[in-house]
Amino acid sequence: MQRRPAAEEFALKETSPNIVGSGVVTGDKLTCTYDLVEQMQYLYVRVVKAKDLPGKDVTGSCDPYVEVKLGNYKGVTKHFEKKSNPEWNFVFAFSQDRLQSSFVEVVVKDKDVVLDDFIGKVTFDLIEVPRRVPPDSPLAPQWYRLVDRKGERAKGELMLAVWKGTQADEAFPDAWHSDAATVGSEGVTNIRGKVYLSPRLWYVRVNVIECQDLLPSDKNRPPEALVKVILGNQALKTKLSQVKSVNPMWNEDLLFVAAEPFEEPLVISVEDRVAPNKDEVLGRCMLPLHNIHRRFDNKAVPSRWHNLEKHLIVEGEKKETKFASRIHMRICLDGGYHVLDESTHHSSDLRPTAKQLWKSSIGLLELGIISAAGLSPMKTKEGRATTDAYCVAKYGQKWVRTRTIIDNFSPKWNEQYTWEVFDPCTVITIGVFDNGHLHGGGSNKDSRIGKVRIRLSTLETERVYTHSYPLLVLQASGVKKTGEIQLAVRFSCSSFINMLHKYSQPLLPKMHYVHPLSVIQQDMLRHQATQIVSMRLIRAEPPLKKEVVEYMLDVGSHIWSIRRSKANFFRVMNVLSSLIAVGKWFDQICHWKNPLTTVLIHILFVILVLYPELILPTIFLYLFFIGIWHYRLKPKHPPHMDIRLSHADAVAPDELDEEFDSFPTSKPTDIVKMRYDRLRSIAGRIQMVVGDLATQGERFQSLLSWRDPRASALFVTFCLIAAIVLYITPFQVVAFLTSFYVLRHPRFRQKLPSLPANFFRRLPARTDCML
Repeated sequence: MQRRPAAEEFALKETSPNIVGSGVVTGDKLTCTYDLVEQMQYLYVRVVKAKDLPGKDVTGSCDPYVEVKLGNYKGVTKHFEKKSNPEWNFVFAFSQDRLQSSFVEVVVKDKDVVLDDFIGKVTFDLIEVPRRVPPDSPLAPQWYRLVDRKGERAKGELMLAVWKGTQADEAFPDAWHSDAATVGSEGVTNIRGKVYLSPRLWYVRVNVIECQDLLPSDKNRPPEALVKVILGNQALKTKLSQVKSVNPMWNEDLLFVAAEPFEEPLVISVEDRVAPNKDEVLGRCMLPLHNIHRRFDNKAVPSRWHNLEKHLIVEGEKKETKFASRIHMRICLDGGYHVLDESTHHSSDLRPTAKQLWKSSIGLLELGIISAAGLSPMKTKEGRATTDAYCVAKYGQKWVRTRTIIDNFSPKWNEQYTWEVFDPCTVITIGVFDNGHLHGGGSNKDSRIGKVRIRLSTLETERVYTHSYPLLVLQASGVKKTGEIQLAVRFSCSSFINMLHKYSQPLLPKMHYVHPLSVIQQDMLRHQATQIVSMRLIRAEPPLKKEVVEYMLDVGSHIWSIRRSKANFFRVMNVLSSLIAVGKWFDQICHWKNPLTTVLIHILFVILVLYPELILPTIFLYLFFIGIWHYRLKPKHPPHMDIRLSHADAVAPDELDEEFDSFPTSKPTDIVKMRYDRLRSIAGRIQMVVGDLATQGERFQSLLSWRDPRASALFVTFCLIAAIVLYITPFQVVAFLTSFYVLRHPRFRQKLPSLPANFFRRLPARTDCML
């Protein structure tokens, strides 16, 4: 089969799924709680409990469990030791697309070493099973008498509820699914869909002011003091105090990230630099975060003195010796910032930490994760390739994870989720992963299959977008399409005026501009925030693995890459191409390439010079007509991953190998040397460009610096003459002469550079002063 062209293979495709939200399906809306996904019919069996079960063992005890059989599918509950009245409260969900039987059989058995004993069963005809339509209340379970294999009454009763429904049923997320029949009971929790919430993140600001009455071990030497602050895995130090005494001063800010609920205290220690690589602790104190002042603006925080404690080891025991040393600090939880755990270029939430500062929502985002197709095999199981796929979507603090579809290259999830929207200029990220924790424990990692980003501001309100997005992964061998994911997205706006008002507001909360963070601080704090979020989410059940969280949050995107550098360079050139095109067009006008156009430009110049009040209206009217003209060419589809823009389709293997290298590098010396030389070559070109820019700027400065006295004298004389001429001559006359001179015919031009250009290039720069 001939391979499709790259442009078609990596393109976005519009789809027409059978969903109510798109208007494809008509009928009773009550049968469809989820209107952005296709309806999937399930048979639900809830096994609640049993009573009066007979003993089957020699001892007369019973170890009961329930087995639900429907054709070739069989689900089993856990068994209880020696219990005749067990309670399970377990739900089974059988997909009706794969039903191969007209009845469902619920069997109660007694767990035995050799062969499990039959206790009794209950049988239901599928035709008689009722259908439940949410928002109806759950079907009440009933007691059913057990019968033996001959259909005669047996001892014991079983409480059950059997009904038909869709994935909109409340029992769906926690149910055992027939699609996962091959998964053991210990792996069931790892395949269920769940909703997670990111912890609430705070910036912790520690302003270290001064210390008093320090007691160094060496009384004859003034201490070189510094303060070390530790919060969990984060540790920062102040600089050495310039005041080398027992009363040092710093007035230095240290910033940390903390997550609610606060688990780690703030540990402050004052240390003395007794040797180049040796610090001696002079005292420390420990402060719980829940007692720290919270501020929502830039108002001053009251400072406090804290007593320092010194710990001494005396005969193997820890002894506390309190003394009069104190430390003066301002500590607060800064709730006016938005703690960045994502890149600001595609952030999903821009609200400050403090809920008191939150504005009302402007709309609703609904996402239907329908299906995937053509997924690549991600692992091998029992000698054959397989993929156990699930999706993760992240917007704001809310993460959602679909259930895992076992052993399927074209899984159908048909799950729908909703988020409140507080800012239209945000991005939702959807990732597809292979579950690596089902067969053989939790030592394997979840492999990334691909991800999609959708910016809400590119979506029309109230419209349902149904598209199949390509899943792209950049590997060491190159870019690879690992499948496609079909999504349905709808952005509903509750207040159009409030949404438009958002475009006039700052992107980030006020504190980011009143008391801005440096770029280095932002990078460091974002790294800490992503680590905290991943550590919290991995503790959930089922856990959201660290590699999944880091992939969704784009951890490591700041690492140097030649591919990204090339991509960004071409992005800059693409932006500048319009300016270059205007310059070329004006050059053609000046050289009379099209005489008619040049004459029209002359007329336009005359009109604007005679009526200068028309200049700005003309410019804005021109932009208006350009915008109206481009409206017919507006994008009809949301943007998606572009391999050409990412420069992933023309990247060399060695450059990819460098991009996927660890940090610090793990490559042999010769490869590192080659890459270092290549980086020096690239940096040399950048150095030349920066140097040329500096040279031009220094030439401008030298016009009036008298570094070249003759050039400065000429320029000053020219300025005096120009001031007199422009004062005497009307502005319209000067504009006329200038425009006609610039647009003069090529017959009156010469190929040599102009007089101003010659003069400027002769001005001195500081390059001759550099080593």
